[in-house]
Amino acid sequence: MDEGERDDDDAETVRCWLVERTYTDRGLVDMVYATPDGARVRRKQVSTTVMRQRGQGTSAAVEVDRDDLESVDDDETRERYAAEVERVREQYDPDDEI
Repeated sequence: MDEGERDDDDAETVRCWLVERTYTDRGLVDMVYATPDGARVRRKQVSTTVMRQRGQGTSAAVEVDRDDLESVDDDETRERYAAEVERVREQYDPDDEI
């Protein structure tokens, strides 16, 4: 685990990795970024039109304020998110677009 991978309890932000991305029929993208242990997530919904206009892609990881994280209460979902974080971390650098 490198410096950016630490889940330091004193840090204001934590690195979260993309674990889910869903496109809606309303032109939106729902993204879920999870902590490495899958226990906390940040959900984000973005318009595909706005992403295109701003030239934004979807990065493999983002830094999230601890106060903006939600708990994952379901054990199965938490384990699935942790496994997906591991898979994404192995294949991408944090700033890579995926």
